[in-house]
Order: sequence, then structure tokens, then C-alpha cells
Amino acid sequence: MLTTQQLADIEQNPYKADFPLLAQNPDLTFLDSAATAQRPEVVLDAERTFYTTMNANPLRGLYRLSVEATEAIDEARKTIARFIGAVDEKGDPQGNQIVFTRNASESLNLVARTLGPKVVLGPDDEVVISIMEHHSNLIPWQQLCRATGAKLTYLRLDDDFRITPEEVAAKIGPHTKIVSVTQVSNVLGVQNDVKAIARRAHEVGAYMVVDGAQSVPHVPVNVRDLDCDLMAFSAHKLGGPMGIGVLWGKSEVLDAMPPFLTGGEMIDSVTETDAVWAPVPQKFEAGTQDAAGSFATKAAIDYLASKDMAKLEARERELATYLTDRLNDLPYVDVIGPKDGSRHVSAVAFNVRGVHPHDVASILDMSNVCIRAGHHCAQPLLNYLEVENRATCRASVAFYNDKADIDRLVEGLDKVWSIFGGAVDTKEA
Repeated sequence: MLTTQQLADIEQNPYKADFPLLAQNPDLTFLDSAATAQRPEVVLDAERTFYTTMNANPLRGLYRLSVEATEAIDEARKTIARFIGAVDEKGDPQGNQIVFTRNASESLNLVARTLGPKVVLGPDDEVVISIMEHHSNLIPWQQLCRATGAKLTYLRLDDDFRITPEEVAAKIGPHTKIVSVTQVSNVLGVQNDVKAIARRAHEVGAYMVVDGAQSVPHVPVNVRDLDCDLMAFSAHKLGGPMGIGVLWGKSEVLDAMPPFLTGGEMIDSVTETDAVWAPVPQKFEAGTQDAAGSFATKAAIDYLASKDMAKLEARERELATYLTDRLNDLPYVDVIGPKDGSRHVSAVAFNVRGVHPHDVASILDMSNVCIRAGHHCAQPLLNYLEVENRATCRASVAFYNDKADIDRLVEGLDKVWSIFGGAVDTKEA
């Protein structure tokens, strides 16, 4: 349970005023940040600033506007690299290791389509993922294995929702060529020890890919410390624009991978019969990119960095603990995942006994409470856990939430239970 002081700290919310949608709708309770975060004013301003002060195609012009746009995107890459610890021995950010995509899904598809051919998978090889993967980090590997004859192997959870060291040692072995695991589950909110998994992957000569979509927005991430080979995440989950994804990779890995898409700007030279690819990152960025979105992503990361990610993480841990405790106290609610709220990074999945999650979410919406309901693009996980209806409710917090938001969720759940709960047994029944 949280202390009185921790609860008081949560209630003191200096953040909502920075987010126009929240500031303009004080009666709105937004608890769906795992799906997409709200945008601070500085991000909205940055996108407009790009179009009103430097609207030109980066890389394609020698005139001032184009040069300024090019420099702005280069600075965005460096800011992102610094934020995730992609720095050299001198501490300088490695912006050339940052590839812009449309989203984390595209980043992971890029990796599966280009790292797979480089590794040259065959029937005797294995790709290892976890059972808790979002479909974006499952289907690309599923389809790659189907095409190559390789085996797709799953790391499974123990009764405490952990991937144990024993499971890692048993599943990642001499036939493993690629390991791709989420750092934080988008359903359970649990954080995996990807550093230990990466160590094991490298011991057997495999590549380590990390889905950072749910971790980068909520916890300090250092790719050098994790020693992964590639990491994917999305801008919109950390307060940036929709339609921007990031793929980070070690230079030697990205250099060895072939391009994913071909066309303009990803080439160094072209003849009638052949082409020479541009260096990374341009090699993976065919065509005109969302330059304004990349510029606004820098603003989002600058905003998070200015608030101190460690401080934001601590606040969100307290919020997630309070949320889990309140849900655990409701006799008609079952938390899906750890009962210890401190183990949840943002997201807490739960069900109201005997009530379909879609009905729960719809009734909560009548009270201006926004949560997610469904399979959360993680159907194999819900099948594995044998969750009723193969669906859950999911409330997910961000630092701009507060204790009052969670209290309003609980009030809404009481209303749900008053409508549906008469004929359903509670936990005490």
C-alpha cells in the first residue's frame, strides 16, 4: 500500500495544464495512455512551427529552408539517440543509428524482413519471442518462420507472470538465431529483464531485438546498457505525433541489413541496371518522410527529459500501485497479472466478474472515463492465460494522471456493478 505522503504527491498534479485536451476537459478521465499518450502543448506548437518556418523537403534542396529542415531532422535524431542512451564512448549521441518509420509495427516488420534474410533462416533454426508479445512483435516473426521453415519458439510465464532465467536458458539455445521480446507487456504491465535475455542471446550467437513501445515512454532506457542489437518504439506513445516510429540499431547491424523499401532518397547512385544504397539511416527511409512529425517528436522528448524521466517513472509507479490496490479492493474485480502494483509499468488489466469488457468500457464512457477493452493485440497471451472471453479491461496511467482519475474509475466500476452485478457472485461468494 502507498503511504499518505505518496498519495499526497500523486494528488499534486502540475502536469495536466501542459496538455490541451486534458486542460480543456477537466471532467475527462483518460486512462488509455498505453494505446496513445496525450500531447503536450509544446508538441502541437512544434509541428506548426515546422510548417510555418521551415517547410521544405529535407535533403533535397540547397536553399535555406531545405537546409534548415535537414538540420532540424538531424537534431531530432540526436535528441532521440541521447534519450535512449545511444551514445559513443565520449557520450556523443549517435543520430545516424536512428531510423524514422511510421510506427513501431513498421520498425519491427522492417527488422523481420531485412534481418531475417541476412541471418538466412532455415528449418533447423529458431526465432524466440515471448507469449506476451503484441501482435506487432509476433506476426512478423510468425510469417518469417512460415516462409523459411524456421521454428517459432515462445518464452512462457510462470505463475507470477515472470519469464524465469530457467525458461530463458531452456528456450534460447544453439539453434536460436533471433530473439525478439517486449521490454514491458502492453497488457500485464510487467517489465521483462531484457538485459539478461540479451546476454543469453549473445552467448548463443543470436541477435537481440527489443519492442520498446511500452517501455521508452515510461522508464529510463539505455540501449547500450541493455546491449540489445535493435529496438523499436513509437512517438505517439510518448507524447509525440501519430505516424512516427523509431528503429534504433547498432551501426554494424544496420549497415549489414538490406533496405526495406526502395525509391527516392535511399540511394547513393542509380544506373539502368543497378543501384548503390545510401548510408544508414537514409537507406531505410525511402521517399518523403514526415519531417514535421520527426521535429515534433524531438519536442516531445525534450519535454519528457525536462521533467526528469526518473521522477516521472516514480510518479507513475505510485499511480499504478494505487490503481492496482483500488482494483484489488473491489470484490467484483479480478486483476489479470501481478497483484503487486509496483510491478506494473503503466498498464493494469482487469475484468469485472460476469461482465464483458466491452460493456464495462461503454458504461465507463458514459461517466467520461476512458479505458481500453478487448484483446489488446495480444490474443496468444489471453489464450495462454485462459482469460474469460479472451478479452480484458485495461487501465493505463501516465504522469499526467492523478489519484482523482483512479477514484473516478472506481466510481464508474461501481456503477457498472450496480447495473450488471446482481446475478453474479463476488470474490467472497
